[in-house]
Amino acid sequence: MKSGLLSVILSLAVTAYCVPLVPTVAEVTVQDEYFAESYLKSFFNLTVERGRGTRRGSSLLSKKLSEMQRFFGLRITGTLDDDTVKMMKKPRCGVPDGKVTRFSTFGSHLKWEKNSLNYRIVNYTPDMPQSEVEDSIEKALQVWAKFTPLRFTRIYSGTADIMISFGRQSHGDYYPFDGPGNTLAHAFAPSSGIGGDAHFDEDETFTFRSNSGYVLFMVAAHEFGHSLGLSHSDDPGALMYPVYTYRNPDTFVLPRDDVNGIQSLYGPNPDKDPFVVGPEPPTTPDACDSTMVLDAVTTLRGEMIFFKDSFFWRSYPQSYSPQQSLITNFWPTAPTNINAAYENPRSDRIFLFKGRRVWAYNGYSPVQGYPKKLSSFGLPRGVKKVDAALHDVNSGKTLFFVGRYYFSYDETRNTMDRGFPKQVDETFPGLSKVTAAFQYRSFTYIYSGPYMYEYNLRTSRLFRVLRNSYFLLCTNY
Repeated sequence: MKSGLLSVILSLAVTAYCVPLVPTVAEVTVQDEYFAESYLKSFFNLTVERGRGTRRGSSLLSKKLSEMQRFFGLRITGTLDDDTVKMMKKPRCGVPDGKVTRFSTFGSHLKWEKNSLNYRIVNYTPDMPQSEVEDSIEKALQVWAKFTPLRFTRIYSGTADIMISFGRQSHGDYYPFDGPGNTLAHAFAPSSGIGGDAHFDEDETFTFRSNSGYVLFMVAAHEFGHSLGLSHSDDPGALMYPVYTYRNPDTFVLPRDDVNGIQSLYGPNPDKDPFVVGPEPPTTPDACDSTMVLDAVTTLRGEMIFFKDSFFWRSYPQSYSPQQSLITNFWPTAPTNINAAYENPRSDRIFLFKGRRVWAYNGYSPVQGYPKKLSSFGLPRGVKKVDAALHDVNSGKTLFFVGRYYFSYDETRNTMDRGFPKQVDETFPGLSKVTAAFQYRSFTYIYSGPYMYEYNLRTSRLFRVLRNSYFLLCTNY
């Protein structure tokens, strides 16, 4: 019998592989206004009269648009602009996002009142061998069991606490799927009847490990968060963020925000051995952290890109607040925790460095033949990594910082300049160790730990010393 509780429907968003890296200015159409009205009704509790449109002057509309913009880290204008429309049109989750918070629960004690739960796989997708489906489901449940007292047992008949099935269109729960794309799956909050069940859209292509489809493990792990009582988080690094992101199942660790959320419901795992050291739950970097040391900074088609761990911030002239995202959302094949990055605007390429290798992309498309070795740039074979890279648009030279020294690379001739390496402080007085570097509006910015030094590269004159979060426009300042 169908539970009277509001169901939790998940339609994980498709990764933004094809989203332009430079915002475009486009006119908001009447159709966009009607679409936005429907969107805000569904996800931010907007109440307006049918057929009246979004009524740009409405104070209620402005409030709801602001809520939505705040949740997704957009520029908060309270108006229906192009970036907001683009975000609304991304395939997404059906759970309302109006509560701006990190982890969140469904409230009213929507949790299981027992720690031993069972699950049943009712049917299978033909996209994968049955053994891979079973492995994906089991591993997805263990993601949550690792940090809680919850224990999961599979049963093969009868009604389980968590019934898992694949279906398409109308599949028996009054919440039909929508065909290929958009909705990937949905799940229901803990309760009797359909509560806890997870359904996957058979019109999608699920995979075991490949990023050419939707990794079932990642989709299921998110779904089971709902099955256990978690709502969505506005932390872009959280598993419970309403956006599908490819991550390697073999190295995935539940992020700290999700750990905090699930433990707020069930407490920590009492069986965890304190002497067994494992990877710590990753924490999403905070732009307001005054001690943060950025991994790399570069420009890309008019934007500023700031890298930290598995994330980056995008900042462009039309934006008042940088947007944070996972690196793999834009560059699925790129490494994380990179050492350096730079853009060559003449070739329209961005280069990402990690260890002894370098990756190249045209925007978000990988360049054939990469990754390559550092030695392909002419760097000595003894160089194990590049600490920072800086492209000078005036000279066409790229500087590679390695320890206390730097090299100069001629992009036109594809050779290293003679007379290098040189000591960093010969060109940049007062500096020895460089952690990131880029150029912006004729100034050169060299990062050393949590500080950023503003130079004129031609004269080597130092103008200012700033915190490395200067361009991140921390809202707490």
